[in-house]
Amino acid sequence: GEEHYNCISALHKSMRGSDENASLYWLARMLEGGEDPLYVARRLVRFASEDIGLADPLALTQAVAAYQGCHFIGMPECEVILAQCVVYFARAPKSIEVYKAYSNVKECLRMHTGPLPPVPLHLRNAPTRLMKDLGYGKGYKYNPIYKEPVEQDYLPQELKGTDFFKERKT
Repeated sequence: GEEHYNCISALHKSMRGSDENASLYWLARMLEGGEDPLYVARRLVRFASEDIGLADPLALTQAVAAYQGCHFIGMPECEVILAQCVVYFARAPKSIEVYKAYSNVKECLRMHTGPLPPVPLHLRNAPTRLMKDLGYGKGYKYNPIYKEPVEQDYLPQELKGTDFFKERKT
């Protein structure tokens, strides 16, 4: 019932707040109460990207490994796997940079009126002669062959200069 959602919320907020003791408590309360360990593991995968993100990119690896471990051995043996992951997450630095930037991209798409801007010609693949003749791929700079950073636009012209990592005004 509702307590299922209350407990997962408390676990998330405890890890987000870097409280390892409370995080373990809420995890144990859920598992000892019969919660599906794979449900908890799935929520940890989301937490790894949403709340820790690039502050510790290995968090996602930890979460996926915890999910796989739980899948392989089940309860009660997998409880220590989830406990390790929960404590790791509580102790990990947090960053919602990617989560916010992706939200800004979604907002940009939702607020757009009319047809979406086309993919710039230089970014399009040209597997046929006709496409090459139409200018697909023309002027594209293949970054790995350059020693210096490449100056090249990757967004449609209408979005030039847009930085989704900066706060958007609503």
